[in-house]
Amino acid sequence: MNDRKYMLRKIWEMDFALHELVLFLDTHPKNARALELTRQYRARRATAIAEYEAVFGPYQPTADSTPAEGEWKWIKGPWPWEFDGTEV
Repeated sequence: MNDRKYMLRKIWEMDFALHELVLFLDTHPKNARALELTRQYRARRATAIAEYEAVFGPYQPTADSTPAEGEWKWIKGPWPWEFDGTEV
């Protein structure tokens, strides 16, 4: 697995954990352990995204990430619909 795929996988794993925690918190809103885990995973995800962006550019390109000159860096990578489901 290359560095890009490894870093994306780390982010996606944290996304999954956060999604599950949010579902749990829907029915257990005062669970201190789940609230703390949510805080920790949000911080880890933010760090992982910052590391990814330092190497590969914007994780999710927005209008704010438009380059002042030159070209978009993300345009050179595969588009979301070009993945065949085996990449990660």
